[in-house]
Amino acid sequence: MPSRRHRYLTPFIDYLALIYAYIRTLLSIPLRTQQRIAFGKTTTTSTPKAQSSPNSTKRTALQYYKGKTVVLDLDETLVHSVQLSGGKLQTVHAAIQRKQIEVQSNKQSILYLVYKRPHADFFLKTISQWYKVVIFTASMAEYADPVIDWLDQDDSMVSQRYFRQSCVPKGGNYLKDISLAEPDLSKVCLVDNSPVAYELYQENGIPIPTWLNAPNDESLLDLLPLLDALRFTSDVRSILKLRKLTS
Repeated sequence: MPSRRHRYLTPFIDYLALIYAYIRTLLSIPLRTQQRIAFGKTTTTSTPKAQSSPNSTKRTALQYYKGKTVVLDLDETLVHSVQLSGGKLQTVHAAIQRKQIEVQSNKQSILYLVYKRPHADFFLKTISQWYKVVIFTASMAEYADPVIDWLDQDDSMVSQRYFRQSCVPKGGNYLKDISLAEPDLSKVCLVDNSPVAYELYQENGIPIPTWLNAPNDESLLDLLPLLDALRFTSDVRSILKLRKLTS
């Protein structure tokens, strides 16, 4: 059982973490500028596979804080997909990474063009050093698996995947039970463009604007200071609650 002193200090520590998140937001402006430049120059190239290190099994300072889990939505959060059916496609900025993915469904072959949200590579690489990363999508595995494989080409960032069959159906929507990824709700958050997705655990939800094809979108970069702060707090819900009250 936590001591009385610990119970008194915990809210104060969580509030400091929230302040830290805002400070990190201000300090991240030069980094965001750097990422914008990098995005414009490099996103049309494939991501090289990381080389294994002889010291990769040793605990690092960042790995020490990887006791928490961040659950990420897929469509309109990390990517946007359109089905190729012979019609005219909307023009999308050349800097947006894209990939054609063929999906076998009901003995039929369906071709999708998948666009990657700006800064998704940097975002995933960064948060995978802080958290256990889980992707939870309402899409079927036949489609989502190859998309996630594309996002995590060297299989080093995404620890688990959950698909439509793991969702809770409700009124034509699909709710996400994040306790499947982490039973301790003080240690898990869900980033999703649809508030319906985290209806079961609203205190753990982090909204993000829906992305379709905007080339200047920086929503993933905007989340980094908050996620950086959340990994240090005793209960992510306390920070997210304070954030809602101050927003």
